[in-house]
Amino acid sequence: MELRDYIRVARKRWWMVVTAVAVALALGTLLTVQAVPQYATSVTFFVTTPSAGVSDAYQGGLFSQERVKSYSTLLSGDRIAQLVAGSPGIDLDATEVRARISAQAVPETVLLQATVTDSSKDRSRLIAAAMAERFKTLVESLETPPGKKVSSVKVEVVAGPETADTPVSPRPLRNLALAAVLGLIVGAAAAVLREVLDTTVKTAEALQELASAPVLAGVPFDNDAKGGPMTLTGGGHSARAEALRQLRTNLQYVDVDRPVKTLVVTSAVPGEGKSSTACGVAMLFAEAGQRVLIVDADLRRPRIADYLGLEGAAGLTTVLAGKASVDDVLQRYGNHLWVLPSGFLPPNPSELLGSQHMATLMDELREVFDTIIIDCPPLLPVTDAAVVAARADGALLLARSRRTTSAQVTGAVKALKSVDARLLGCVLNMVAAKGPDAYYYYDEYSVKGHSAGRRASGRREPIGVVPDVMAARDAPAADVVSAPPVGSVR
Repeated sequence: MELRDYIRVARKRWWMVVTAVAVALALGTLLTVQAVPQYATSVTFFVTTPSAGVSDAYQGGLFSQERVKSYSTLLSGDRIAQLVAGSPGIDLDATEVRARISAQAVPETVLLQATVTDSSKDRSRLIAAAMAERFKTLVESLETPPGKKVSSVKVEVVAGPETADTPVSPRPLRNLALAAVLGLIVGAAAAVLREVLDTTVKTAEALQELASAPVLAGVPFDNDAKGGPMTLTGGGHSARAEALRQLRTNLQYVDVDRPVKTLVVTSAVPGEGKSSTACGVAMLFAEAGQRVLIVDADLRRPRIADYLGLEGAAGLTTVLAGKASVDDVLQRYGNHLWVLPSGFLPPNPSELLGSQHMATLMDELREVFDTIIIDCPPLLPVTDAAVVAARADGALLLARSRRTTSAQVTGAVKALKSVDARLLGCVLNMVAAKGPDAYYYYDEYSVKGHSAGRRASGRREPIGVVPDVMAARDAPAADVVSAPPVGSVR
């Protein structure tokens, strides 16, 4: 990961960092409040060696410096602890006394500093006084050569015992500062780890690499889009509308040598917005003056009829079963746009979509309409989309930003390749419109007053039958578009 990636992660998962810091501060505060105050009493010893001259004084100083290093261990050892524990008023055993004493030699000097830390200020001073007395006596006893009465080392207390008025522990400011730093580190590490372990598709570059196909558009998330078609034509200038216009343009020029007339819109798994995207692209193709047909080939969970507010009881399966002609079930939706709903749900969707009747029907529809957009089920749960894509001019694969995983994308691409279907490209759908993961920013180009939530229902003509559309396959486009008002269902 580069520096900009870490910055993006921090912007996106800032709540994890804030939460970790808040938890760390709460724990630090709790521990600080519950901690028992500790008071420290310090004592400083001066170690010398009796000498008769300058030369002896110098040698004695070197000797004392070496001795001081050993005396620091002696101060915090068992022998001093046992002697101090036996003093009146201590009321502690040797182990407890030893745990309260710490000592260190001051570098390059003959000074020795000892500190006694205890929850009681008075007992801390009492232990320090007893320790100073016992230590002086013990050192002089140990340093007295055999047969002599005078010790070769002399120990004097030059400072203390001195007890601090304020506790040395706990230190609220220090504890909270350390807690904040620790929380910041843990939160940042958790955010980066979560990002690294996240296998969902986040960027168009990642999707293009996984699918080995171009990303034709990144469509921003629009919460209103799931309820019905938006005003994508005419005055529609929302971010989603602009992204779908870009998708329409890219589909027209994705392969100029092999124009796309029948397009399958599918995804890897459910819930990736394929039906709403198919409807949006179809409406924009119709806006450009093309005769467009939407075919709901999702014979398991059809969505097109409900999404557009049309009658879906009769449709594709009705025609394939021979119970009605295509003219009987086609429904017109605004100018230049027709819809073929799914019809009743059959027990064998894959076989029905792969039948010769389906192939014949698609060939007939190709002669009438300029563009046919087929909404198919997801590729991974069932094989329906792969069956239809094998006979279409191309397929468009949708992946939902930060939800579709890398394995799901590669599995969907593999399903299309297994039937030699032509993958035209991919769409990164439901991308964040703002924030660190935003793919498009159309705010500067949006026209004020055109809300993305405005419905297109006002443009829809009454539900009915397109009069003899199949018979008009050889008529010019204007004749089909200007068909007389929709009549009653035959």
